[in-house]
Amino acid sequence: MGGLQPWHWLIVIAVFVLLFGAKKLPDAARSLGKSMRIFKSEIKEMQSDGKDDEAAKPAASPTQISSERVEPSPAPAPHSTEQRPA
Repeated sequence: MGGLQPWHWLIVIAVFVLLFGAKKLPDAARSLGKSMRIFKSEIKEMQSDGKDDEAAKPAASPTQISSERVEPSPAPAPHSTEQRPA
């Protein structure tokens, strides 16, 4: 009672064939398969990037609190000793 019976699947397949036609179903299945492969490869890449980022981080890097940060003073403007011709 809880799951789909084989005849339920037959009805679902019949509805898809009627809606999309027999010619478009193989193309749709092929496109869905390609999309799933791309999705899986992107997920694996994201997971490997996350592991690489964690491994690259230093074990304990001290972070400064905003009140402890010292803002660099602006550099003085350079004084030119050359005289420009007028």
